[in-house]
Amino acid sequence: MTVILTNPTERTRFLKFMVVGAFGAVIDFGVANLLSHFLDMPLVYAGTISFTCAVISNFIWNRYWTYPDSRSRQLHHQLGMFFIVNVVGVAIRIPILHFVEPPLISFFTSARLLPSFSPEFLARNLTLAIAVGIVMLWNFFVNRYWTYNDVD
Repeated sequence: MTVILTNPTERTRFLKFMVVGAFGAVIDFGVANLLSHFLDMPLVYAGTISFTCAVISNFIWNRYWTYPDSRSRQLHHQLGMFFIVNVVGVAIRIPILHFVEPPLISFFTSARLLPSFSPEFLARNLTLAIAVGIVMLWNFFVNRYWTYNDVD
């Protein structure tokens, strides 16, 4: 984490990685909604397809924009590495979503902080933000030092 704060090149890469990730999230949500709402595809299938589309998009943008000097590995090999990192990221995310939301619902129910939002809404979104933050850091560092370790 210190390297992001102290090294301008790594900080720029991290910011680009975040932009790519945000674009990937738009693809993920967009494809999932299109497939599930307009084609009546079950969310499990739509979500799997949308996740795959987002990973491919993120890989392309990261390979050619965030890490343009990363070319020592063949494209398909590097894509496989990137995909594995993202699958592990999903495996990290699922328990966070499962275990963090219930105590936050209890907290927001008892705190009665914002009457215009339900405790479930607040807990769900805070839990998602926590999971996204943790997985983003996982994805960045593992991709930086494994998938794109051929970059100075």
